[in-house]
Amino acid sequence: MRCPFCNQDNTRVVDSRPAENNSIRRRRLCDCCGRRFTTYEKIEMVPLIVVKKDMNREQYDRAKIQQGIIRACHKRPVSAQRINETVDAIENEIFNTGDKEITSNFIGTVVMKHIKELDGVAYVRFASVYREFKDVNTFMDELRKILN
Repeated sequence: MRCPFCNQDNTRVVDSRPAENNSIRRRRLCDCCGRRFTTYEKIEMVPLIVVKKDMNREQYDRAKIQQGIIRACHKRPVSAQRINETVDAIENEIFNTGDKEITSNFIGTVVMKHIKELDGVAYVRFASVYREFKDVNTFMDELRKILN
């Protein structure tokens, strides 16, 4: 790491600690000029591409998952913190596959699994949109799965 003051390469890490947003804060000391400075390291995520049902491709967007869960949890006793934790867990599962392209169907399945643990009513709401229920019977079949 180059010193921002004297532009030399001789710096060393004096202190490291986690910072917000999955980054690491490093306090550094320049061996040449003796000045200290702080750097932040953040994990560089490889862009994830989502393959939609119509085979179009678009970049992964966390906000879409979050908005869908918020909509499903509307007027339910689910805190914003629990929603964020659920979205984090979903995102971890998606990114841990290691794939560069992932289907929207897989994402939907992962979301369904996690939202079922979050709230039963939110699960049914989300499932009704995601699975595109055509009639009452398919809706009732999904309800029976939850009740059993």
